[in-house]
Amino acid sequence: MLKFVIDEDMPRSTARVLKANGFNTIDVRDYGLRGKSDEEIFAFAQENNAVLVTGDLGFGNLLHFPVGSHAGIFITHFPNEISPSELNSQILKAFTTLREDDFKRNLIILEPGKLRIRRKS
Repeated sequence: MLKFVIDEDMPRSTARVLKANGFNTIDVRDYGLRGKSDEEIFAFAQENNAVLVTGDLGFGNLLHFPVGSHAGIFITHFPNEISPSELNSQILKAFTTLREDDFKRNLIILEPGKLRIRRKS
């Protein structure tokens, strides 16, 4: 079963919404990782063999986080004006359309009206 680590730049409600819909989630804020570096958050996700869910576009840098070198990264790229409930709704919609293999070791970027997957070759 897939596991997901929710980064601190995501709404606090994201982990709750995903959990309520049957997804195994961990919020970094519950593990004393608030304010930690991207590398520390990334390492935590890898230690837990979990897909990192983040709004930090830095995790899309393929030189630092090459596709296939991690359990998976899911980036949400939405305007700051989007409400947490709408963002969570968009994430949940994407999660229910994706398969486990879509997440594993890949980079997924969710934007308004668009879902892109960079797959491990």
